[in-house]
Amino acid sequence: MRALLCVSACVVAIAVGTGSASAQTASEAPSPVIERVSPDSQDGDRQATGAEQDIVVTATRREERIQDVPLSITAFSQEQLSEKGIVGFEGIARETPGVVLNRPTQNFNNFTARGIATNGYNANLQSSVAVYIDELPISTIGNTTVVDPNLFDVERVEFLRGPQGTLFGSGSLSGAMRILNKSPNLASFDASALADIGLTGSDSLRQRYNLMVNVPLVTDKLAIRGVGFYRNEDGYLDNVGTGVRNSNKLVDWGGRLVALWRPNDRLSIKLLGSYEDSDPKDSSLTSPSLGREKRVSDQPDRFTGKQTVFNATLDYEFDFARLTSSSTYSDFDQRFWLDLAGTFPAQPAFPGAPIAFGLDANAYDKVFVQETRLVSSLDGPLQFTLGGFYLHRRRDVDYFYRSSLPFLQARRLTGLPDQYYQKQYTHSISEELAGFGELTYRFSDKFWLTGGMRYGRTSAQAFTEAGGYLASAFGQNYFTYALLNIPVNFNTFTPYAAVEGIKATGSKPSWKASASFKPSETLTTYATFATGFRAPIVNAFAGRPSLVTPSDIIIPDGADSDDLKSYEVGAKARFLGGLVTINAAAYLIDWSNIQAQANRVSDSVQFATNIGGARSKGFEVEMGIIPGRDVFIGFNAAYNDSKITRLSPTEAAISGAVLGHRLSAPRLQGALFTSYGFDIGEETKATLAINAQYVGSYNSSFPNTPGAPNVRLVTFGETDEYVNTNFSFGLKRRAFSAQLYVENVFDDHSVTYIHPEAFLVSRFGTLRPRTIGIRLGYGL
Repeated sequence: MRALLCVSACVVAIAVGTGSASAQTASEAPSPVIERVSPDSQDGDRQATGAEQDIVVTATRREERIQDVPLSITAFSQEQLSEKGIVGFEGIARETPGVVLNRPTQNFNNFTARGIATNGYNANLQSSVAVYIDELPISTIGNTTVVDPNLFDVERVEFLRGPQGTLFGSGSLSGAMRILNKSPNLASFDASALADIGLTGSDSLRQRYNLMVNVPLVTDKLAIRGVGFYRNEDGYLDNVGTGVRNSNKLVDWGGRLVALWRPNDRLSIKLLGSYEDSDPKDSSLTSPSLGREKRVSDQPDRFTGKQTVFNATLDYEFDFARLTSSSTYSDFDQRFWLDLAGTFPAQPAFPGAPIAFGLDANAYDKVFVQETRLVSSLDGPLQFTLGGFYLHRRRDVDYFYRSSLPFLQARRLTGLPDQYYQKQYTHSISEELAGFGELTYRFSDKFWLTGGMRYGRTSAQAFTEAGGYLASAFGQNYFTYALLNIPVNFNTFTPYAAVEGIKATGSKPSWKASASFKPSETLTTYATFATGFRAPIVNAFAGRPSLVTPSDIIIPDGADSDDLKSYEVGAKARFLGGLVTINAAAYLIDWSNIQAQANRVSDSVQFATNIGGARSKGFEVEMGIIPGRDVFIGFNAAYNDSKITRLSPTEAAISGAVLGHRLSAPRLQGALFTSYGFDIGEETKATLAINAQYVGSYNSSFPNTPGAPNVRLVTFGETDEYVNTNFSFGLKRRAFSAQLYVENVFDDHSVTYIHPEAFLVSRFGTLRPRTIGIRLGYGL
């Protein structure tokens, strides 16, 4: 892998140095079939074209050739997603250089881009990569559920690397991922379907069904498009605590309905409604010490989500610009239930430990987002984008801390109305209001400058609601009697009073400046400076002492915004009429006042704080080669070096960080994809494809214990270095297709994620075992 990286870097250097290469930007995903995808083509039509044509994206909120956009973008069409079997976040991350998905289990995802991460969990911290479904930001703080979106019938997926604060706000510290659904086809009836039946291991059946129907109600004026999906996937882990075999089963279903009305050439109105119910029956985190594919918890760990989205988008074409108004309302209910027994490991002084201890948190999000923007359509040298953005989110969270009924009965702990000894009701309100704009001036067809700025104000405030209770007896709480194995009747239930937390506010600009130089039609180069930040964080339990050790850290109010400055240079080149493409970028990132997660030692309560600074530097390469008819070879690779560069002793003590420590990102990663197509008869096409992804090992967290800076964190570790290999053989005849596939061909069981906190006994995420299956498609 290191040799391949060196060779690729040399090839790129030669191509850029001679100027003979042609290019697409430092991130266009190479494909044997380059597609032109236009947002103005509201009917969703796509034209498969030859290698000479370009991918068009809307990463800058305007339709542009990807090779002219001065930033790193990887784009996936629906055809590419289907061909590679990508149905969710995992596949996107493995095919995008410089990006890692920290995914302990279904519906629990945190992207890391270019090394900007202190650990893979981000508890209480806003994600550093913003994730959008159309105009709705769905990324949130690290210890909340995010439903894995269904990637069927999408126009494309765009992954923008580097800070995107100018156009995508405070959550896009190191990147933004956009999932763009297809709009209705106004001209003709259309339908497509995809069924995927697979077998994981010897007895875990995987079923995935997708259907799309498009119906024009008034030709060229009004159409509707409906999508439905259902997934029923048996688990592959046995929970030795609950006694359930294949416990991490997933049932996920939902759909969306989109209506598009275009009364004239200038005006279009799109209405969308979608619903998804994702219900994993248990976590996918394992305990390797128990054996392969084993986990343990006293009750199933649940990370479920039900999300309803309504959107109305209006587009109006003026003579000089396009006006877009997008209004979105989202309702999201989630369960965050997990066993915390690992907080108290077995000790000789406490026979029978660990005790029954868990958290059942139920959260309810209501989000409203309004974005209005005006994008020029002038033919002259000046182009502009102007807009405003508003977000209001109310999140209600009910914290229910539990024992278990069998444990209470065995220890003769009585008096509780159920298994919960503590209940607390909270809610928080966060808002973001911003104005943004970008200007591009083309001095000639070969040279242009772009400048952008976003000024936003964010606020967040947490509230404890009156009610709930903390159960105790003789002034002592549940932990005392449970750990010491002392029978007692809990006879005191102290209610919580209403408390209004401190309102955290922040306002600062995000900047972007870039220069692009295109010496020929086959080569584009650029240099970009951009800034990013995350909104201030309020700690839900600010001011609360530890119930276990009152002398431990008092939870602080929260964390201020962090700051990030990114410097990037890139080139996008194309050889031989598009038969060879090379996209490369190098970057240097300074990250200061870092928002970091800390954990109180005595009771594992999480809180957000700020620490010194870090630096990330690296490069990314993507290559695509078409050596012959129906043959394609694609390769991408990334190198990253990110580490803590500034840290005070106080910051080290509270966070567990160490000066010079590498952040939670692999130093090396890459992917190789090759396909060969051949004819079988007159109308049947066969394709043989192999896809392999390499990810280097990386740190799970900071190495020391927060609050005890000279004590090594017992949960600290490094993920495995691994290669995941997939194989497929497909046939296509007219509108019908069939594909036989093998995922994880070598049945690799590498550890891809390590949870950084001790409260989980099962803390390791692994590759899904070898899965063999068939996909049957129509109209794809």
